[in-house]
Amino acid sequence: MTNHNRRVADPKLVAKRLPQIINAAIQQFGQKGFHSTTIQDIAKTAGISIGMIYQYVSDKEELLYLSVYAVVEHCLRAVEEALASADGPLERYVAVVEGLTRVIDERHAEAVVGYRESHSMSREHLQYVMKREREIGQVLTDCIEECIKARIFRKINADMLMYQSIIFAHNWALNAWRFRRVMTVEEYLKEGLNLMLKPVLIDFETQVVTGSKSSAKATAHPRHRVARSLLEAPKQRRAATETD
Repeated sequence: MTNHNRRVADPKLVAKRLPQIINAAIQQFGQKGFHSTTIQDIAKTAGISIGMIYQYVSDKEELLYLSVYAVVEHCLRAVEEALASADGPLERYVAVVEGLTRVIDERHAEAVVGYRESHSMSREHLQYVMKREREIGQVLTDCIEECIKARIFRKINADMLMYQSIIFAHNWALNAWRFRRVMTVEEYLKEGLNLMLKPVLIDFETQVVTGSKSSAKATAHPRHRVARSLLEAPKQRRAATETD
């Protein structure tokens, strides 16, 4: 659903102006709310005329949809990249959660607008966004079920852990006012993945998650060493991936 009724056909102009208009809309929606924001407010913030906005979008609701759509599509790309860069089931699960959380971190303003104003989207637009979100959820569920099948995770409700994982990613934006004052996104990922993985990993001891060497039995299994390395340095792992 990216084909909109635009009068401007030049891809270069669209690539230049549309993000400018969407960013102005996000700013105004965040400050005033969707219903209190006018096209005139958006045009003034973007530094363009009202008439120019209508060259690119049909109405204010389309701008709201495009804002939310951008977040969801970036999340899907992050998921695809995570799956391509990770080898085993546990690595894929962790990479997907990290990828989603980082997109939410990078597109924080759009995400918050989506949480607050998605009910104002048209039924057609909302259904499309929900469809794409279900696709993301299914990828996570598949990763979790692979971990269960490989006896990395104990037998759990895969859908429940999937929802917890997605809520965890979005919570970085929803509670940014609290978390950003006390930790980085990397620290949030490490602590959060610790909390989610400890209860579900088979024979996974607390000492392994915290990096302690006091439990020889727990650290003996390669699976535990993999989990510990995944949790200890998400920032370094990401840097290595980007270098590659």
